Amino acid sequence: MTLADQMRACTRCPELAAVRRHVVVGSGPDRARLVVVGEAPGAQEDDTGLPFVGRSGQLLDQLLAEAGLPRSEVAVLNTLKCRPPANRVPTRVETANCRPWTTAQLEVLAPDVVVTLGLSAARWFLGKTTLTAVRSRVHEVEGWRVLPTFHPAAALRGGPQGEPMRVLREDLRTAVELVA
Repeated sequence: MTLADQMRACTRCPELAAVRRHVVVGSGPDRARLVVVGEAPGAQEDDTGLPFVGRSGQLLDQLLAEAGLPRSEVAVLNTLKCRPPANRVPTRVETANCRPWTTAQLEVLAPDVVVTLGLSAARWFLGKTTLTAVRSRVHEVEGWRVLPTFHPAAALRGGPQGEPMRVLREDLRTAVELVA
């Protein structure tokens, strides 16, 4: 049984397993120089079984292409593989239950750089922190180079003078330069 098959059969979080349509394993090549990690699937991802397929995913695709690395060459995953009801923030237990899956994926993918999108993904690697304190800098975490940045949803919402969009764009360019 493959790692993906094992994830799809997971019932460690009974509440999530009972309502999910798909376990969103991730997408991309079997080995990836760059891995992008988000928080958890949303409604569209749960419907399709693929990560980042909505507006945030379209923006991510656009910004990766602008940075010089098409999404087809990037692995895209979430720290949680099942959609939390009403897109709520994953609980500590859910995150802990899914942690071995994401760790195993990262070990298989063996990326040069991991970009985390948003606070929950950054905390998965760096522990309790704020995004402001860690974003736009590379951190060494368990042998991985981790570059935290804004989630595309934050960039779409705008923020002060478009700061999240500007930072996300710059951070993805930095990540692509690091894997070139």
